[in-house]
Amino acid sequence: MDEALRERVPFGANGPIGVLVDPRTWRALPYLMVSAAFGLAWSLLVVFGGTISLAMMAVWIGFPLALAIMVAWRGAAMLERRMVRLAFGVKIADPYRRRPERGLFNHLRWLLKDPATWRDLGYLALMAPVSLLEFVVVWVLGAVALGLISASFTAEFRFGTEMAADTLPVRMLAMLAGLAMVVLLAYAVRGLSLLHGTLAAALLGGGEEERLRASRARGIDAAEAERRRIERDLHDGAQLLLLSVAMDLGRARTKLDDDPEQVKELLEQAHTGTRAAIAELRDLARGIHPAILTDRGLDAALSALAARAPIGVDTVVELGDRPPAAVESIAYYIVAESLANMAKHAVATEASVRVARQGQQVVVEVWDNGIGGASLEQGGGLAGLADRAATIDGVLVVSSPVGGPTLVRADLPCAW
Repeated sequence: MDEALRERVPFGANGPIGVLVDPRTWRALPYLMVSAAFGLAWSLLVVFGGTISLAMMAVWIGFPLALAIMVAWRGAAMLERRMVRLAFGVKIADPYRRRPERGLFNHLRWLLKDPATWRDLGYLALMAPVSLLEFVVVWVLGAVALGLISASFTAEFRFGTEMAADTLPVRMLAMLAGLAMVVLLAYAVRGLSLLHGTLAAALLGGGEEERLRASRARGIDAAEAERRRIERDLHDGAQLLLLSVAMDLGRARTKLDDDPEQVKELLEQAHTGTRAAIAELRDLARGIHPAILTDRGLDAALSALAARAPIGVDTVVELGDRPPAAVESIAYYIVAESLANMAKHAVATEASVRVARQGQQVVVEVWDNGIGGASLEQGGGLAGLADRAATIDGVLVVSSPVGGPTLVRADLPCAW
């Protein structure tokens, strides 16, 4: 769910003006204006299509018709995920289980036993009342706002039978009332966006089990990609340096009796190459797991990160006993990635890092007063951290409205 949207619905980061000029407000409006058409279409598909297929089960055609309708409502749900992303900025991945390679019976079982199939159905069934509410609210507020603003320019426009917009004070009152209705419409759009986005994320995004399974799968893929990176770095860096050292030593051995001066030069080259290889391996090992984290724990490791930041970072670590190594590693990389993002994008002047134990959890919070706009985009660094946290059933949340501030919080369960 878009954290910035959730944070800004009540009053807006910059008041009504901020809501009015925010592109997300008006990006959602076209979808809400026509959502009733989609709701009606999905209702016809689910209600009438389902009823007809059930009624025809007595003959053979009912079964393929029911299967076709099931596939159609899956397609409709996939379309809704794309539209919800475009309209509300809520990114929902398809939560379906892995499709079988072959076999009609296997495909039928795959469709029927996948919980996401039935959550899709529930969402499409709820679309009719939800979209009708959205349609009525948006069109009524829009019509009233347009009517009041038009009244300030139209001499013959009358408010009932008692007051006509034919005097300057009345025209000004009509204009102010119309502008107030525009602001109310903008807030209604944001509220409806939050409602619809939350409903879509809950039903179209799959259950907690599916989300955790997908997150763990992405964590495994990330670990495999990291392994390949390490192999490539070893091959392109330290391995070539060590090969050069071996060649220099081999040449020196062949010239040991004939040319002592050249042997001395070759040994010096080999020594230089060995030192370069050691430095390469040290840098590679630091990227895999910092030695300071293993030797001295999170407090010292995070203080070292903060010291390398371009601005002052207030660091507080309140853990008592050291947490498990996996928790320490994840907490370290969450802070490292967050500070790196801050340095590259946030234009911040203040930042803080807080790591504390709360019950059976380690809570990591990284805050900065930058320009905000950070999000858990698929394939981004923060999304990778969320996947890494999910491998130990942890949760990472980003709150970063446009204009700032940004707060990255991770709750990492562990036991001492």
